[in-house]
Amino acid sequence: MTPSAIILFVLAAVLVWGGLIASTIHLIRRPEASHYPAGGDDDERDEHAVIVHDT
Repeated sequence: MTPSAIILFVLAAVLVWGGLIASTIHLIRRPEASHYPAGGDDDERDEHAVIVHDT
C-alpha cells in the first residue's frame, strides 16, 4: 500500500465511524423532534382506507 492510499483509508474510516458516533450521540441527547413544521395535519382516515379524490 502506498502512503496516499493509507491516508485516504484513514480519512474514510474517520468520516464513516465519526459520523456514526456523532449521530448516535445526537439521537441519545435528542431522541424525538421537539417541533414539527407547519402543515401535514392528520385527516383521521383509517390507515388502509381507499383514497377518494374530488375530481
